Amino acid sequence: MAMMKGFSNAFRIPELRKKILITLGLVFVCRLVSQIPTPGVDWQALQRIIADFKSQGAGGGMLDWFEVFTGGALGQCAIGFLSIWPYISAQIVIQLLGSVIPALEKLKKEGESGRQQLAQITRYLTIVLCVVQSWGIATVLSHPAMLGPAFAGTEIVANPGIGFHLMTVIGMTTASLFVMWLADQITTFGIGNGASLIIMINITSRLPQALIGAWERYFGLAGVKASAPIAELPILILFFLIVVMGTVMLTQGVRKVAIHSTRRSVGGGNTYGMQQTFMPLRVNYTGVMPIIFAQPLIQIPAAILVKMTDATSGGLSGRLNSFGQALADPGSALHVVIYAALIMFFAFFWVATQFNAIDISDNLKKDGSYVPGIRPGRATAEYLDDLMTKITLIGGTGLLIVALIPMLLMGWMRLPWVIASFFGGTSLLIIVGVALDTLRIMESHLLVRKYEGFLSHGSLRGRSGV
Repeated sequence: MAMMKGFSNAFRIPELRKKILITLGLVFVCRLVSQIPTPGVDWQALQRIIADFKSQGAGGGMLDWFEVFTGGALGQCAIGFLSIWPYISAQIVIQLLGSVIPALEKLKKEGESGRQQLAQITRYLTIVLCVVQSWGIATVLSHPAMLGPAFAGTEIVANPGIGFHLMTVIGMTTASLFVMWLADQITTFGIGNGASLIIMINITSRLPQALIGAWERYFGLAGVKASAPIAELPILILFFLIVVMGTVMLTQGVRKVAIHSTRRSVGGGNTYGMQQTFMPLRVNYTGVMPIIFAQPLIQIPAAILVKMTDATSGGLSGRLNSFGQALADPGSALHVVIYAALIMFFAFFWVATQFNAIDISDNLKKDGSYVPGIRPGRATAEYLDDLMTKITLIGGTGLLIVALIPMLLMGWMRLPWVIASFFGGTSLLIIVGVALDTLRIMESHLLVRKYEGFLSHGSLRGRSGV
């Protein structure tokens, strides 16, 4: 009831209502961009190739991943296929390079002017990524044989050549930059982080297909008989609710570190005594980054191994082909083990590159603050580093469980990917995280104007990043 009342109150505030309507309008435009086909592409032939490619096993997981995160733009090779992802990739690259390149690290510390320069560098890198990726897409569309010998005789592009390449590069690059601009407009004039919202909408656009698939699975549809017992459905719904609750706890969980500030004088002779605050260390500090890194590092090598080897050979080539097939199969033990190891590795890697305990310790010391029972300086840095390592182990384990649930459901219950993807992994983490961020921003507007928030008790906490 409190949640519904909160949404009702949101439309009673003119400023908030305007922001919501602007956000909905810009998101609608983003969805339109993802539905405009690339000129010169026979999308029906493309869909047949995608279906055949998925049936071969290796590479199908990557195509499913693209299908979810592009909001269905893959099937018809829309000009908005790249969507906001080149921009997100550029942000991740700049963020990682900022930890190893002194010039970028210096820009981070220069305040607003430094952030503007980093944003400009990110946009330039986005253009480069768009051009490279769209050129690669045009090349594959023009030469389907690159996907495997079985597709050598298939024609996707009626008039391949430099003209088609340039048209595809210009169209996809322009569309991606337009979506990036729309994301900035949502962030400035709408509600929430524009890039995150666009990704979430792309993911949830597959929800109707998932619901239709679930109905067909348990009740049958259009002459197709049900393929699973109806008794399985309530168990699946209950399990989904439990997973969502766990994901919310993982997203909002923090470890509060007590911080004490010493007495200090302020202008005019006023003094403030001892103050106690808290430094919140998020349990899931890495967000969805470990999953985003791990997925391509499994699927791409697996697809290359299968393509470059011969399944009918009895020698090394045959064994490598079998290894690639097993690596690409989400239900295989090899895939699960390597996927889990990569997620845990990138969880600690991301924290190691982004969480700087020495800088935090130095800033606390400059502000006259300290952690109770810990000496300022090096001892504080070692304490925070050790604490963050333990938190990352807990958060990484929780992230690993959420990431593996869709694969386990596909293996044990034979759920289709379009249904299983909403039970965990990147999809659910992004949906929950972005929804919490957006609701938190809306709730702050409501509370400022003396309206009730979305919860009867407590308040919502969001998370940063994608």
